[in-house]
Amino acid sequence: MKERLLGSLKVFYLALHLIVMVFPLYWIVITSLKPQKDIFSFPLKYWPTHLTFDNYVNVFKISKFHIYIGNSLLVSIISATIVIAIATLSAYVLARYRFRGHQQIMLAFFLTQMLPGFISLAPLYLLMSNLHLIDTRISLVLLYTVGLIPFSTIILRGFFQRIPVSLEEAAMIDGCSRVMALIRIIIPVMLPGIASTFIFAFVQNWNELFLAVMFIDSEALKTLPVAMNSFVLKFDVDWGSMSAGTVLSILPSIVLFAFAQRFIVQGLTQGAEKG
Repeated sequence: MKERLLGSLKVFYLALHLIVMVFPLYWIVITSLKPQKDIFSFPLKYWPTHLTFDNYVNVFKISKFHIYIGNSLLVSIISATIVIAIATLSAYVLARYRFRGHQQIMLAFFLTQMLPGFISLAPLYLLMSNLHLIDTRISLVLLYTVGLIPFSTIILRGFFQRIPVSLEEAAMIDGCSRVMALIRIIIPVMLPGIASTFIFAFVQNWNELFLAVMFIDSEALKTLPVAMNSFVLKFDVDWGSMSAGTVLSILPSIVLFAFAQRFIVQGLTQGAEKG
């Protein structure tokens, strides 16, 4: 009886937690499908009386939404790819070798995760200005890449430490160089960790607003979060268009997570076992 009661309480708690987590997403979706008059109606309508896609049409009419999506995809994919390429190599070195300054490098990586990003805004802006990279996609790619390399290296180092060194040694006995052993043996085993880290980097870049606002001015170069911010008007908020834009902006992340769910779960579980 006691076990059944505990089981019922656990199910109730999980169901309540699910409702609390899902309801905001549900509200955004139905708001995007409501006419403007229903959005501000009272009492609240938890299901739209008349479904409409006008808000989705307005998103593309009043803004260059397809350009913003393209900019975000381009910057996020390029940056996440570079991050994985650099972090994989640096994590391998930090996991397999012990050298002077090893602990200091790891400490520096951890410290970068503790410091707020805005304290480096002024020197970064001066640097990009001197390089004539203000208001370019290259500036965002560089900033996103540099910002994510320390954390990605820390995560991937945990995956490398979990893989036995004997795998590389066996491959090297069979004639592989260390580089070939890494490419042919270790990286295939590391795919869950690499995939989960790539998705993390992509989502971070996709949702980033602060740096994109500061370093991008041209309408044709704005990313999706910056475009979403434009729906907040001086004296009003276009809730219908903002909700429609929000739904469209989270679709790529949902699709990415759906296709890579197995890698994410496996990768995060493995990475947490040894750090």
